[in-house]
Amino acid sequence: MGTEHSKNEGRRRMFFLRKGPKLPAWEDALLSGKDPRSLLKRGLHYVSLSLIMKGMTSAPDFLWGLPEVQKLNLSRNQLVAIPPSLGKLDRLVVLNLGGNRLKCLPKEIGLLRNLKVLFVNMNCLTEVPAEISLCRKLEVLSLSHNCISQLPSSFTDLTSLKKLNLSNNRFMQIPLCIFALRSLDFLHLGSNRLENIAESVQYLVNLQILIVENNNIRSLPRSLCFITALELLNVDYNSIQTLPDDLYLLHRLPRIAWNPMDKGLHISHNPLSRPLPEIVEGGLDVLFSYLREKKEHN
Repeated sequence: MGTEHSKNEGRRRMFFLRKGPKLPAWEDALLSGKDPRSLLKRGLHYVSLSLIMKGMTSAPDFLWGLPEVQKLNLSRNQLVAIPPSLGKLDRLVVLNLGGNRLKCLPKEIGLLRNLKVLFVNMNCLTEVPAEISLCRKLEVLSLSHNCISQLPSSFTDLTSLKKLNLSNNRFMQIPLCIFALRSLDFLHLGSNRLENIAESVQYLVNLQILIVENNNIRSLPRSLCFITALELLNVDYNSIQTLPDDLYLLHRLPRIAWNPMDKGLHISHNPLSRPLPEIVEGGLDVLFSYLREKKEHN
């Protein structure tokens, strides 16, 4: 009798379990009946959660009940949207959304007032929400490999931003708001549709690395030569024919560089007019001497 009662009770329990909301297969596998907090890693400085390459098509609901998370990695999944609930994770310092299928970011991203590092590279973004400018502590931002052609004017409020990657997008000109980011030391705009670099680039006085390779740039502005902090200037694969005479002022460029990772002046694969190709072959000192003499002669 007792055994039969136990069997019936077990069947009833299984019935109610089946009737409850069914978790997506990947989320069920992720939790395996565990408390979501068991997935958290408590390091020396940050509480982190990594859900990289889990085959997720949507962010798991349990995430928004973990306000203590400071580093969150949702990269290389198949996410098509991030819900407004993201704003609940207001202790986030590092957020990685790279390698998904996101078409937009929720405006609630502006609630992440402690955010310092944001990766949204390799997605399908066509625009950036103006609210991102409320993340005043942001220092590193990667929006590379998207479909963005402009930035919100409020971008000027990101005064702590030091590293900005906008490569592999659809910019036809460098957005004016970027020239207000005086703390920038790294700017990557390679593989866009740029036709020129505005004279206002001179306001980026702390810039050490500027990459504008693989665009349609025809000439370099004289004002670029006044960013004397530059250690790497990459203008490979453009349509540049002449160089500004004041280029020799960039005294921190150590060499003519050929390896993409090397500091120096990258100027290969441009239709430089004679005698520049031969002079460049001689190295940076020869090029700078030529430009200096040319300026003095003029």
